[in-house]
Amino acid sequence: MVQQSESESRKLLSRLQAVMAEPVEGQERLDRITHLIADSMGTEVCSIYLLRDADTLELCATQGLAPEAVHVTRMRIGEGLVGRVAKHSRPINTANAPAERGFRYMPETGEERYSSFLGVPIMRLGERLGVLVVQSKDEREYSDDEVYALEVVAMVLAEMTELGAFTGEGAALRERHKAQVMLRGGCAQEGAAMGHVWLHEPRVVVTRPVADDPAVELDRLRAAVDRLRVDVDRMLDHVAPGDAEQREVLEAYRMFARSRGWMRRMEEDIARGLSAEAAVEKEQSTARARMETVPDAYLRDRLHDLDDLSNRLLRLLTGQGRDTGAELPDDPILVARNIGPAELLDYGRRLKGVVLEEGSVGSHAAIVARALAIPLVIHASRITTEALNGDFILVDGDEGVVHLRPEDAVASAFRDKLAMQAAAQERYASIRDKPAEALCGTVVSLHMNAGLMADLPSLPSSGAEGVGLFRTELQFLTRNKVPRRGELAALYSRVMDAAGGKRVVFRTLDIGSDKVLPYMKPTEEPNPALGWRAIRVGLDKPGVMRMQLQALIRAANGRPLTVMFPFIAQFDEFTQARDHLLRELEREAALGRVLPESLQIGAMLETPSLGFAPRQFYELADFISIGGNDLKQFFFAADRENERVRRRYDTLNVSYLTFIEQIVNRCAETGTALSFCGEDAGRPVEAVCFAAMGLRSLSMRPASIGPVKSLLRRVDLQEARAVIDHARGSGAQSVRPVVMDWLRRNA
Repeated sequence: MVQQSESESRKLLSRLQAVMAEPVEGQERLDRITHLIADSMGTEVCSIYLLRDADTLELCATQGLAPEAVHVTRMRIGEGLVGRVAKHSRPINTANAPAERGFRYMPETGEERYSSFLGVPIMRLGERLGVLVVQSKDEREYSDDEVYALEVVAMVLAEMTELGAFTGEGAALRERHKAQVMLRGGCAQEGAAMGHVWLHEPRVVVTRPVADDPAVELDRLRAAVDRLRVDVDRMLDHVAPGDAEQREVLEAYRMFARSRGWMRRMEEDIARGLSAEAAVEKEQSTARARMETVPDAYLRDRLHDLDDLSNRLLRLLTGQGRDTGAELPDDPILVARNIGPAELLDYGRRLKGVVLEEGSVGSHAAIVARALAIPLVIHASRITTEALNGDFILVDGDEGVVHLRPEDAVASAFRDKLAMQAAAQERYASIRDKPAEALCGTVVSLHMNAGLMADLPSLPSSGAEGVGLFRTELQFLTRNKVPRRGELAALYSRVMDAAGGKRVVFRTLDIGSDKVLPYMKPTEEPNPALGWRAIRVGLDKPGVMRMQLQALIRAANGRPLTVMFPFIAQFDEFTQARDHLLRELEREAALGRVLPESLQIGAMLETPSLGFAPRQFYELADFISIGGNDLKQFFFAADRENERVRRRYDTLNVSYLTFIEQIVNRCAETGTALSFCGEDAGRPVEAVCFAAMGLRSLSMRPASIGPVKSLLRRVDLQEARAVIDHARGSGAQSVRPVVMDWLRRNA
């Protein structure tokens, strides 16, 4: 058995660095690397397998196996011992490889002569790139030092792969960051955009993975860690007194920054030949690999903290700050792992689109993206490691697809799609000032959803007749402390001014579930969507609701005021909330303030239970707005954050439409105004069906008003209702197929 001492490990890395510096490319460089590793470790075989695509490994170089197997032998992730190393991102060390579970013999390689096997993953920051393998004829288990040495070499290979050191003729050797990549994610905001990548946090590139002088590298690491600790302490000193959540994150930062184990592992990495930044990144990669497999949400958050702290340390070591000197392109597509609402608002409407590795349909970022009307794709795995600043990128928010560095044919097809959308927008502009009047004479009122002052300029240009939903929580979500009453009153007053006399429906604070205020103590709930949220928070903690209601009354200053309470599940919640508002009205009158000219108080129907509320609820409410996004998920018991189930159920399902019809009929009996608000209202086919079922008011994002109005003006709603009723009578599960067929023939 060949023991690998620390000095020998450094010697191996030095030899590897020398090979990297030689004026050779691609295949020849890989061949030399496998030869020197086999020679240094005293093994008959060294092989490098790189990912050809996301699921396939290809033998790209070998010392000891049959040369003709190079670029011929391929295996799936998880197949054989090599595939298992790649799948689980963990080494496999065995003295008798053929006896191992899952062993697969590749006859073209001639590996039947070899017994021992050591395979380690080639990874960078949690992203698998390939597998490095050594094999020997002798039955022997490799020592811990040998395993470690090979892991260190694999990490250096990963860095070199990242820097394009292995470009060549083999299909698996294409230079990274130049090939076309298509990523499938989730749709969080519809729309399509074409532009160039702007990384919210540019990746730190480690250009010098091997240490020239370990003592110097240790000094660099310790100095950087000392600076990091001072920075974290300083950040803690500036945390606002009530900001418990930020304090908790920074306390975790401080714990990791002072972790002796973390520091010891990085010092050992340097002793074995890595540079200071490469040592930090090696530990960061280990944390990211663990993140993939940890089921516990709290522990995953802590690993995220360690990941962020590692990035801070890397920036200190390399001098690569967030400000790289690059200029924001004219057509920026923001790419990030995740982003907060305030940071996204800082970019504002300059952005053409957003792509996130994480995020959720109901996240703060998604809410802001909708308010800004920019396409948003979430869960785009690997986007931050695949993309570079300035890369050409196409974002299809309708399908949840991202094309990075697309081929000309893909880009051309996408341009055609954008051109068709632009032509359609011109058609919509021509009917902007005309009513959404169907051929049968029925008129449907179309309103826009908003949440920011920046949304209000869209009111005249979209053709909206008013604001059917103004989300007041965005002003709370984008601040580090509760806004003052005077600030809110001024904002709401500006909203009314910008609406130019058109009706604005202000929805009171809808927080909880996926919308947790930065300064609000988070509560652990098994199912937050069904938990303490919206009106439940307002009634249990009336201070903020009272302040907001006072701000709304003062903002009206003699003008009409319309207030809507969210997530009402039963009659008494509405009566309690309504009484709060009426009491504030009395208080303001007692103070001699100007009262609203008129007051309408409504409720958002987002739970099936409210559809069966007593008649008195419908008589008391001045108006009801169906909150389609939440109602649909509760009606079908299908979480809209869960991609596996949310697409399973159709808005045009017969049961759902029948329930909508029931609400329409109950409101008609009591003369209660009714509207439908949500993403489905902005989908033309769904809008036609809602109107056919009796809804006469719809509220949607501004960009959807044109397409919805255009289709409504081309159809007869009485005919549409007949088509729907016939489908319901036939026992169909959804009316979509017959409605689509009818529209193709008649619209």
